[in-house]
Amino acid sequence: QANIMERNSLPYKEHNPNAIPFKEPKDMKKYSLIANLGCVLIMIVLVIPFLLMGIKYIPNSKIQMVAGGICGGLSMFPHELLHAVCFKKDVYMYNDLIHGLMFVVGTEDMSKARFIFMCLCPNLILGIIPYILFLIFPQFVGVGLFGIICIGTGFGDYLNIYNSIRQMPKNSKTYLCGMHSYWYM
Repeated sequence: QANIMERNSLPYKEHNPNAIPFKEPKDMKKYSLIANLGCVLIMIVLVIPFLLMGIKYIPNSKIQMVAGGICGGLSMFPHELLHAVCFKKDVYMYNDLIHGLMFVVGTEDMSKARFIFMCLCPNLILGIIPYILFLIFPQFVGVGLFGIICIGTGFGDYLNIYNSIRQMPKNSKTYLCGMHSYWYM
């Protein structure tokens, strides 16, 4: 692990001659602001059904709520490990906890579909599935709260998915280099 501010520690690769950088925030502070605001907005939206469905269970579920909140707060590391297992080659974990970010970087080329799966994997496993379980079984309010937190904290991944869907043509490849994503045909 290394602090993101140690730019020289981030893995770089020789750029593909046809590589085009993603149109994404170049400044980490701006990216952090967007990701953290998006996180809060998503959690506010998800709390509405949580409160409506869990209202009769919440008062008697204090231990579940505390456990769901604590586990959600501690999910950053497992979240990044789930990203890491989607890489076939070397991958490195970094943090910028000052800006509320933790992330993995690997420089291997990926198809658009694999990149989207890599971005979505931890959000699906740690966030969406637990939240759906809560919607089916609203008595599991701790699981619901855990899901809300994990879905919200994945907002940076949703930005990457959005960028890849909007910017990458069919059959293109992508790779990470330093703090940025690139695509090529």
